[in-house]
Amino acid sequence: MPDRATLTIDLRKIEENARSVVRALPGVRIVGVTKVTCGTPEVARAMLAGGVAALGESRLENAGRLRAAGITAPIWLLRAPTPGLAAETIRFVDVSLVSEIAIAEALDAAAASAGVRHGIVAMVDIGDLREGMWPDALTPFLGRVTAMGHLDVLGIGASLTCYGAIVPDAENLGLLGRLATEAEHQVGHALTVSAGSSTSIALVMSGVGRAFVNNLRIGEAIVLGVDPATRAPIPGMRLHRDALTLSAPVIECTVKPSKPIGTCSQDAFGNVPALADRGMRRRAICAVGRQDAPPEGLTPVDPRVKVLGASSDHLVLDVEDLPAPPAIGQSLQFTPGYGATLALFTSPYVAKVFM
Repeated sequence: MPDRATLTIDLRKIEENARSVVRALPGVRIVGVTKVTCGTPEVARAMLAGGVAALGESRLENAGRLRAAGITAPIWLLRAPTPGLAAETIRFVDVSLVSEIAIAEALDAAAASAGVRHGIVAMVDIGDLREGMWPDALTPFLGRVTAMGHLDVLGIGASLTCYGAIVPDAENLGLLGRLATEAEHQVGHALTVSAGSSTSIALVMSGVGRAFVNNLRIGEAIVLGVDPATRAPIPGMRLHRDALTLSAPVIECTVKPSKPIGTCSQDAFGNVPALADRGMRRRAICAVGRQDAPPEGLTPVDPRVKVLGASSDHLVLDVEDLPAPPAIGQSLQFTPGYGATLALFTSPYVAKVFM
């Protein structure tokens, strides 16, 4: 039993998920997004073994980590760099997603200094209101970028669901397709059309956008096996949903009232708890907390265990329905969601074990 919170990563299941996504979308090049794992090289290699064409990262620190581990596959930088990070971007990544001309200019200058060429994907906002220029800005943007000496316009792309929770549909993907056709006429060559992330898989599989969508940036479906829009399995695909498991040791287990006693105020994170009075219940505390992962993103593997909440360092559980109280030092297991996975890989206090 581990003595500290431990995240176990089943690389075989991640590789199989990557392979399933690639096979389900023939003709669509898949960028395997490793950002939720903080650019973990083992996960990147599993995705590449599963057939992804490139890796996607949002932070240069993670891209540098992948390069330092000897990974030579193309890397896409999914969050545009600041102009001051242009030289570092050129050093670590091959393709940048860009929507501002000032960033394109900085990348062009850095590429010229390094004596290399750098690819960009022009990001267009088709409704989610995260990054991307408004559609009517695309033509002047491309006009300026194509005149630069060390940038190659590889494609156009869009982000959906991540901020505004807007799902892909025939209308917004159709807009992207029309913009891509106009852009290809303007630049004079075929373009990569990167139509979003894991939420686009089911729609593209159904045939919507198949005439022009030739790239998707996929992370959550490969790592967690779900559609981010629903957190449910993707129709028509059989993906592993248990490639990641968090184990956390019990440090206290006792019977207590289910409702705190006294005058209620804010907790450590500014929230006012609303806890029902269910009488005396057996509660366990595990050695993991909000500093490591949001408790609402942790689903107990045993459904008889209920997450009640957490402080920065303590995860509080209702274990009344277990046939026997968990022993001190015994680990309980949880399946993390996206937000919890992001935090667990970031936390230096959580051990990582690769299978």
